[in-house]
Amino acid sequence: MKKPIGSYPRVRIREDGRAVVSQAGSVLLIETVRKTGLDQALSAALTLWRKPRAVHDPGKILVDLALAVALGGDCLADITLLRSEPAVFGPVASDPTVSRLIDTLAASGEKALTAIRAARSEVRRRVWELAGNRAPDTGGQVTVDLDGVLVVAHSDKQDAAPTWKKSYGHHPLMGFVDHGPGGTGEPVAALLRPGNAGSNTAVDHIAAARLALAQLPKKYRQGRRTLIRCDSAGGTHEFVAWLAQRGRWLSYSVGMVITEAIHQHVLQIPASAWTPAVEPDGEVRDGAWVAELTGDLLDGWPQGIRLLVRKERPHPGAQLRITDADGMRLTCFATNTADRPIAELELRHRLRARAEDRIRAARATGLRNLPLHDTAQNQVWLETVQMALDLLAWMPMLALTGQARLWEPRRLRFRLFSAAGQLVITGRRRLLRLARHWPWTREITDALERLALLPNPG
Repeated sequence: MKKPIGSYPRVRIREDGRAVVSQAGSVLLIETVRKTGLDQALSAALTLWRKPRAVHDPGKILVDLALAVALGGDCLADITLLRSEPAVFGPVASDPTVSRLIDTLAASGEKALTAIRAARSEVRRRVWELAGNRAPDTGGQVTVDLDGVLVVAHSDKQDAAPTWKKSYGHHPLMGFVDHGPGGTGEPVAALLRPGNAGSNTAVDHIAAARLALAQLPKKYRQGRRTLIRCDSAGGTHEFVAWLAQRGRWLSYSVGMVITEAIHQHVLQIPASAWTPAVEPDGEVRDGAWVAELTGDLLDGWPQGIRLLVRKERPHPGAQLRITDADGMRLTCFATNTADRPIAELELRHRLRARAEDRIRAARATGLRNLPLHDTAQNQVWLETVQMALDLLAWMPMLALTGQARLWEPRRLRFRLFSAAGQLVITGRRRLLRLARHWPWTREITDALERLALLPNPG
């Protein structure tokens, strides 16, 4: 009888390997940092927090931490991954040094956060200039999606509280720039809130919108070149009024709760007033229609507001709500855009569902939990998570093409960043040789060539 040999080849393990680099594909992120000038901008912004005779620069420490999070880390100690490869990442601070910096920045409160955000804003402007026609201003307008995220806490942390989903943790409100169907998205706001923070708190939506707008280049703050988009949590009089006050340069598309008054008006809309909904490819959506509501429903709302409602046949087995009408599922939103067909406006609002993809990517990039105890510390962590997500959005925008631009963080790590390599030093040159058999080596090398063609900062 033939002895079975198993399904996998047997290999022998030795500990004497030399010049082998794990996570060699992460040089894509390092080159992105270098070409965008993120390290230089943060170093300049955090000069006040660098102690005399300090060995490690605070800006470099934060960028290293962001790189660790981008590679899959979810706590401060995961910066060890970078420290184990000094030939690629350079000198990396120790865990105690990283912790002390986070504590120092947290103790400085808004002053440190403002410095970090200003550096990110400056770098974002440069990135979008480098990206050219690949920048996220499709049709000359930038779209910012606001949405809440529930972050579960597995231990007692400051401001952790029961959430509306009966979990326990925090309820940050975040903002993302939508890159459209040809890209991903980048974070521009993260407001840390207790777990029991309300979903429709206007003050929080205004604060998050201010943070998001401050991240955008100044040219998008005029001529309605920015669109603020959110679900019905933002459909409050206070938030819509705040948006309307900036109506000369700001557009909005805000979901609204189906009230009894809206429900009654929908029942009175004649069949001729309904317009078929459309899909992104321009095709008519079967079983879905859009109409505009007018009259006394708009009393008390800002001038120029338009109230649009969508009705559609629910899928088989769907449970209807009390606000649905004649067996149709209803949704409603408000906008101040006056020069576009209502079906096109409804499609634009519906595409805010891409924010869910951004939230999923954020959960996979340091937002699965908040690793620190104090709220001020976790707010610094949120800024670091945003920097990691920035890099994961900027690198594909500047260096990848085709479907690779749409890869989410898990796929980028699995296919690109985890590639191994051999470091060869000849004279004064360092050569990183990637495995020829790795299926995505060509994507890595082509991306590095595109980054090399970009001008250096300064």
